[in-house]
Amino acid sequence: MTQLPLPPHSPTCMGCGPDNPAGLQLVVFRSGDEVYTDVTFDERHIGAPGLAHGGAVAAACDDLFGFGLWIARTPAVTRSLTVDYLAPVPLHRPLRISAHVREIDGRKLHLKATATADDGTALFTAQAVFIAVSIEHFAQHGAPGAVQDLLDRLTSALDHDGPDRPSPHPPDR
Repeated sequence: MTQLPLPPHSPTCMGCGPDNPAGLQLVVFRSGDEVYTDVTFDERHIGAPGLAHGGAVAAACDDLFGFGLWIARTPAVTRSLTVDYLAPVPLHRPLRISAHVREIDGRKLHLKATATADDGTALFTAQAVFIAVSIEHFAQHGAPGAVQDLLDRLTSALDHDGPDRPSPHPPDR
């Protein structure tokens, strides 16, 4: 299966932006119907001594889920996010977070993620509901030019590999 690197949401995105020194700087890949990232939390993400802050973990999940829209083929925004912490998340230890769209119910995208340490230990799971929106949503509430730029960059990246392109409009389901 081809592993396609996906472009960051924006250069300064807190989750995946390469130009955000305080961010997580996630690099996200798509493989079939799954998106994943490898992350190592460090002192920027500390909660209890030696452990990642739950908010940093939740932010990583939320950002990765944001890439699920390329599978669902629609722009979408977070409605709810739940993280179940199964084990402490240590700093300086690589882990992989994998996510997929479990179900599409009208405009609701139900997503699920699992994080495993390099030794295979499950550290946390997460579930989210995203709501499909049109590009006009970002014109009203955000930065429409930046969102259109993201769609254009992703479309260009996908044209090289051939997977389905995201639609600027929510699905009619």
